[in-house]
Amino acid sequence: MPIPHAKLFEQGTPHSPTTPVYVIGAGPAGLATAAALRTKGVRAVLLEKGATPGARWPEHYDSLRLHTTRALSGLPGLPIPRAYGRWVARDDVARYLVSYAEHHDLELVCGVEVDRIEREAAGDWTLHATGGRVLRSPTVVVATGRNHTPRLPDWPGRGGYTGELLHARDYRGAEPFAGRDVLVVGVGNTGADLAVDLARGGAARVRIAVRSAPHILPRTTLGWPAQRSGILLRRVPVRLADRLAARVTRLSSPDLGAYGIPRPASGLFSRAAQGSIPVQDTGFAKAVRERLVLPVPAVESFAGASVRLADGTEITPDAVIAATGYGRGLEPLVGHLDVLDERGAPRTHGAATLPQAPGLHFIGYTNPISGMLREISRDARRIAAALSAGRRGDTAS
Repeated sequence: MPIPHAKLFEQGTPHSPTTPVYVIGAGPAGLATAAALRTKGVRAVLLEKGATPGARWPEHYDSLRLHTTRALSGLPGLPIPRAYGRWVARDDVARYLVSYAEHHDLELVCGVEVDRIEREAAGDWTLHATGGRVLRSPTVVVATGRNHTPRLPDWPGRGGYTGELLHARDYRGAEPFAGRDVLVVGVGNTGADLAVDLARGGAARVRIAVRSAPHILPRTTLGWPAQRSGILLRRVPVRLADRLAARVTRLSSPDLGAYGIPRPASGLFSRAAQGSIPVQDTGFAKAVRERLVLPVPAVESFAGASVRLADGTEITPDAVIAATGYGRGLEPLVGHLDVLDERGAPRTHGAATLPQAPGLHFIGYTNPISGMLREISRDARRIAAALSAGRRGDTAS
C-alpha cells in the first residue's frame, strides 16, 4: 500500500489538481478526510508515522470495544461489516481501518512523521518531515489524534514509588496483575473498563481513585443505545438536555453514592460541553455494587510503597495504572502558529480555519457526546465539500 516517496514531490503549481492536500495521520480522522476528498476529486496524500493505517489501534487494551454502535461508527463510503457485531472489538476496528484505505485506494505513505508546519510568505504551508523531507501545499489537514501523548500527573513522590506504575496506554490485559492489589486512577471510560477487566481477570483487589464523580449511563436501555440519545439531545438547549438526561439517569442507572461515587451535581450535557463525556457502563456499576471494584478518593502523593489519598489514608497497592488521559501533542507541530487554545487543543475544527492560518484544518480533536467517529465522518465531508468548492473556484478564475 505505501507509495514511493518520490511521488510526494510530484507537485504542480499551487491550487492545481496535481498539488495534493497533505493529511497528517492515517487514523480514522485522516482516512475519512482523504476518502471524502477523493470522492470530490481532490487529491490527498496521507502521511503516517506508523507502519499501517490505524497503527495505534492494535496497541490499545485487549478487551476494548467501541462504546458507539457499529451502524453509527463507519467512515464515509464504507460501513463497518455486520459480522463485527454491534459493539466492534479493537482488532476488528484495526482490520476495518486497513481495509478502508484499500477500499478507497488512498495515497498513503507510512513511516513519515511531520515534525513542524511553517507558513510561507507566498501562502503555502511547508511541512518538515523525517528524512529531511520538505513538502509544500496550500492546504494541510492535521489528524494526528486526540489521544496522542499519555498524560501522567506529576504527583509528589511519584519518582520514588517502589510499586509498579504505568499509564493506561501500556495496559494490555489482566494476566500480569492476577493475584495482585491494583489501583486504577481515573474513572472515565478507560479507567472503568480497566477496573472491570482487572476484577474479571483475577486481580486480588481492584480499587479505583475518583477525583470527580462521572455521569454513568448504561450503554443501552431496552436496546436503545445511549449514543442515539446524545445525538437527539445535542441540539437541545443545555439546561433542558440536562433535565431530560437527569430523569433518564435516575430511571436507568443505579445510585452509587453509598459506594463512593455520588451522582454529579452538574448536568450531563453541561459536563459534556466541557469535554467530560459520561461513562458508558459495560459492567462497571455492577462490579462496584458487588465490591469487586472499590472506589477510593483521589491520589495526592506517593511515598515509597505507599499511595496517599485525598482523605489522608494511605494504601500500598502492588501496581498503579493511571487512566489519566492524553495530551494532543500539537505544540511542536503548530504551537508557534497561534492556532491552539490554552489547553493545547485546536481553536477550530472541520471545514473552518482561522484567519491567520487559512488552509490549515484540524479534525478528530473533539470528544462529542454523539460519538467521535460519527462526528469525524461529518467533519471529513464538510472539509471535502469546502476544499472542492474552493478548488473549483480557483480553476474558474
